[in-house]
Amino acid sequence: MHVITTQKELETVLAAFEKSDFVTVDTEFIRETTFWPILCLIQMAAPGVTALIDPLAPDIDLKPFFRLMANEAVVKVFHAARQDIEIIVHLGDLVPHPVFDTQVAAMVCGFGDSVSYDQLVQRITGAR
Repeated sequence: MHVITTQKELETVLAAFEKSDFVTVDTEFIRETTFWPILCLIQMAAPGVTALIDPLAPDIDLKPFFRLMANEAVVKVFHAARQDIEIIVHLGDLVPHPVFDTQVAAMVCGFGDSVSYDQLVQRITGAR
């Protein structure tokens, strides 16, 4: 899988995500010595499209990512979305919508109130 480090690559992959009904999103960040987390990686996937976005790359402007997060035609799927949404709100000044949180869905379906993604997949599929 290729890590996206240029604006052109970012705009190309986000245009592909815009055509999907949904996109899965996961962020990685550091929060050791700062109040606000430092966004270090954005992982995204939709049918036929995957992306690892390096938000720390010098040529990256995340405005197209934030536009996708506000696109009402594309459902954003997170697992345990609170911290992902927090960083998007802080950096993009918007709340992603619409959102589907698989951890909340798992809770509603009786898998417990804070099941990890790994545990959820294992319990549903029996595979690890």
